[in-house]
Amino acid sequence: MTDLQNDRTLQSWEERQEYAELMQPLIGRLYRTKGVEILVYGRSLIAGSTIDIIKAHRLVRQHEGEKLRLRESFPFLEALSKIDISSARVDIGKLAFGYLHKGKKQGNETIEQYLERELADAIGRTDDQEPQDVVLYGFGRIGRLLARLMIERNGRTNKLRLRAIVVRGGKGNDLEKRASLLRRDSVHGPFNGSITVDHENNAIKANGTRIQVIYANSPDEIDYTAYGIKDAIIVDNTGIWKDEEGLGLHLKSKGTKKVLLTAPAKGAIKNIVHGVNDKDITADDLILSAASCTTNAITPVLKAMNDRFGIRNGHVETVHAYTNDQNLIDNFHKADRRGRSAPLNMVLTETGAAKAVAKALPELAGLLTGNAIRVPTPNVSMAIMNLNLKEATDKESLNNFLREAALFSELQNQIDYTASTEIVSSDLVGSRYAGIVDSQATIVDGDRAVLYVWYDNEFGYSCQVLRCVQDMAGFKVLTLPL
Repeated sequence: MTDLQNDRTLQSWEERQEYAELMQPLIGRLYRTKGVEILVYGRSLIAGSTIDIIKAHRLVRQHEGEKLRLRESFPFLEALSKIDISSARVDIGKLAFGYLHKGKKQGNETIEQYLERELADAIGRTDDQEPQDVVLYGFGRIGRLLARLMIERNGRTNKLRLRAIVVRGGKGNDLEKRASLLRRDSVHGPFNGSITVDHENNAIKANGTRIQVIYANSPDEIDYTAYGIKDAIIVDNTGIWKDEEGLGLHLKSKGTKKVLLTAPAKGAIKNIVHGVNDKDITADDLILSAASCTTNAITPVLKAMNDRFGIRNGHVETVHAYTNDQNLIDNFHKADRRGRSAPLNMVLTETGAAKAVAKALPELAGLLTGNAIRVPTPNVSMAIMNLNLKEATDKESLNNFLREAALFSELQNQIDYTASTEIVSSDLVGSRYAGIVDSQATIVDGDRAVLYVWYDNEFGYSCQVLRCVQDMAGFKVLTLPL
């Protein structure tokens, strides 16, 4: 490579850095003042570094076969910052690429006119809803990730306010331990910000959020109003209570309004997979379930497949990371095989996820079987879906359909898509999607298809839970454009 080529490569990189640096304050200001989250082909840029912004733009070429340069998308972000828009997720990547390369521009339409047309549903909206108090009952893996997700979006326009966590114990340096577990995570890395402990008020302060730490042994023994908490949504992360009677104990405490379980529920409680049956949530629902991580991973893809090709029947095998329920070394466990050492064995076990799909997608009732293998990795799992379809297809057509579903359908917040030939499980830690289709592994033989869907069974699932909380609170955030 010549010196001239080296100079051009460096100049190109410096240009991208400069535009990313110009974008950062606009992205932050749009979110803090208007509640507008900026995306590029589904990748959120909230609190993103310059490198994050550059990498998000690089993804466009993978999907479209053509670059979207930062100097091309910047004018759209700049114009967006001057529009009267609020409470929306806006994908400037799709908007810019559509205008510049897909012929979505009408006549001599300016960028400002184009944005006003494409974003008409979100322009001029009034947002006078009061913030919603949220309490995390249990502070394990999912509880701490939910806390991170709510804290990272802290600001005047953030309508979900994390007010408290409820845990058992309270002995010794319990408060320091809780704060430390929020601050550092072996899988998900360090907390992005500052965490301090307020011993006098028994609270944790994180990036301007004051989190009251409450000690209790039962859901019905707490007076939340004593902490200034009112009409709270309680997110139960313990998994101890799964039916209406048990979860209803939360509603007996002063200051509570609704309950969301982060596990499959029993009885008549609605199991919600956001993106699939979240329209079933009504203002009268006091107790809901966010189903399981696996159900959330597979149901959106199954819905897309059934809507397009029809599913006669199928089998879902999950290759699942081990969980806290298993043993580090061989020891007693009430379930078959789970007593064996999780880091040393693949453990064959059962999953109810395939049957649970029917609670969110009734048209697939009785059509799916399922099983699971727990494997020695701490996070990120895979669902292998062997489906018999009502309509024959081929690999290219099927993958093209799933890529479009991931980018431009109502399931775009749930389904992601990768064409990488090198991706492995650890690459997907921190994915905000319910499931990621691995297109390189897709197998199609006429009316039989085998799909491989990755999922971060902790972080991706937590994002789905938070979407349910938003709906329970009555907050509707538009994602534009479709």
